[in-house]
Amino acid sequence: MLRRVFSVTVVAAVMLAAGVVGRAGALDDARAEAIAELRALTQQTQDAEMRSDHLQGQIEVAEHDTADRAAVLEVRPAFLQEVASLSAAIDGAAGKVDTAAHRASAQSAQQSVLSETSDPAVVVAATATLHALTEKVGEEVSTWQAAQYSRPAGPAWSSSGPDGYARVRAALDTVGGAGVGLYESSSCAGGTAAACANSNGYIKYRADITGWSTSRLNWAMAHELAHIYQFRVWGTLNASSTYGALFGGDPEFLANCMAVVRGYSGSVGCDGEQQAWASGIWVGVVR
Repeated sequence: MLRRVFSVTVVAAVMLAAGVVGRAGALDDARAEAIAELRALTQQTQDAEMRSDHLQGQIEVAEHDTADRAAVLEVRPAFLQEVASLSAAIDGAAGKVDTAAHRASAQSAQQSVLSETSDPAVVVAATATLHALTEKVGEEVSTWQAAQYSRPAGPAWSSSGPDGYARVRAALDTVGGAGVGLYESSSCAGGTAAACANSNGYIKYRADITGWSTSRLNWAMAHELAHIYQFRVWGTLNASSTYGALFGGDPEFLANCMAVVRGYSGSVGCDGEQQAWASGIWVGVVR
């Protein structure tokens, strides 16, 4: 009897232990599920926060871009006004001065403004460039007008005739000298020079050059036109140490190089550094 009671007790203990183990396993499973759910919830929260941060960043970028565009648009009207002023100045210079270089600079400035959407300083700088170009064209027209009052008296030609004059005139126009005064004269260097430029803004030629080849005639006019542009910066030019170093202070050598820059080479050439420096004189820059 005692043995049976003990056996029952042992069985009960075993069953109780099995139940405890079962409940512990169930608790472990529940705990694992709870942890998994917590991790999933944490990940979802992190993902939501990341999306929120990303959206906030996009909003801030959009707001910044909008502010930049507004700043650019604010300074554009002044630029457009300068475009109109320069256009009027160039129209008024037609037939008087060569504005090809000024047009190229203006087009470059316009392109920079058209492609700019965020930095108003770019538009402000382009506006200043156009304003300076307008003033430069005005100065050159004033110089041309002053030269008209100091030009030689009498007809533009004598022995070369209208056809000869027309040929030299066409050459001067071709190399960029439209509007520059042109007159036949035998007084250049006492008649020893085929052509010469006057500091008052006009060019004289000797009658016999009307028989020159087109290429030689174009070079001669490009050379003399170069002197006209030299006169416009004469003081600064002769004060330049670089001018002395590269050209020995010789305006004839510089004029030859300036002609080369425009595509009209004579018997005397110049190297790349000299050409780069000489090109500045065409736009009034002495470096």
